[in-house]
Amino acid sequence: MPKKYTSEQFWKLYGKLPQELKDALFAEETGNNIYDICKRNKIEESLEMIVDYVSQVLVGILAPEDFQEVLEKELGFKKESAKKVSREINRFIFYPVKPALEELYKMEIAPSEKPTEKPGVETEQKKPEALPTKDTYREPIE
Repeated sequence: MPKKYTSEQFWKLYGKLPQELKDALFAEETGNNIYDICKRNKIEESLEMIVDYVSQVLVGILAPEDFQEVLEKELGFKKESAKKVSREINRFIFYPVKPALEELYKMEIAPSEKPTEKPGVETEQKKPEALPTKDTYREPIE
């Protein structure tokens, strides 16, 4: 389901992230929350893989809505267990950075109007030219 990325590809994606997501990715609080969630749900043996999947969501590789499905398929969690863990991770990790995640995934998912020659390079949009007209609503200045 999730793609495997090399560390070079990961750091390239990391470089393009908004600062809010960069901070969340390596925050001590994020690690503590994941550990606490795993401990509460008695899934400490899956901690490393869950950290990996959370980081994939934060860098834009794995969509947040696919997180629960990945827990079920890749880690073999039962549906209820995966739903509970996913809900807690959404609440404590993804929700605080929700606007940045929405912007990240909107950029990844939304197709551009015109394809650019190079990825990441936006084409310059032309402004419509205004026709010179006399403004009848202004009073003359004396």
